[in-house]
Amino acid sequence: MTTRGVLYVHSAPRALCPHVEWAVAGVLGTRVNLDWIRQPAAPGTWRSEFSWQGEAGTASKLASALRGWHLLRFEVTAEPCPTAEGERYSCTPDLGIFHAVTGIHGDILIPEDRLRAALVRAQRDETDLEAEIAKLLGKPWDDELEPFRYAGEGAPVRWLHQVV
Repeated sequence: MTTRGVLYVHSAPRALCPHVEWAVAGVLGTRVNLDWIRQPAAPGTWRSEFSWQGEAGTASKLASALRGWHLLRFEVTAEPCPTAEGERYSCTPDLGIFHAVTGIHGDILIPEDRLRAALVRAQRDETDLEAEIAKLLGKPWDDELEPFRYAGEGAPVRWLHQVV
């Protein structure tokens, strides 16, 4: 079963750009040439967007291939398909990686065990419930990535759709 998604590279040093392309190509099994443009939110870095199509789980493989590269900010999304929920991965150098399951409208779906654990921590005064829910929704990642998203408005996107 196939799904579609988008890789958003929000910022990468120029020297890292070919490595990102090689990593994405390795996951997708095809040559990849990303259209890189300057990232005004972080001078000296570049950004790109790439629409992909692949098997369910491809977003996870892309995020795994790119995670841990210092100075790389990215997001990977996957649409839901009949065999899998949608997904969103966000990664920043300071926060690391965030993963969320998404529904058909793009809403983040939080498993009940994670909500129960957040409630227990808050009841034990180990944390603030509002802060816990913010983490479950990926707010710290959204806060850090928002200036990079905004700076990329109007950037070209390459759409890849399989012709049947």
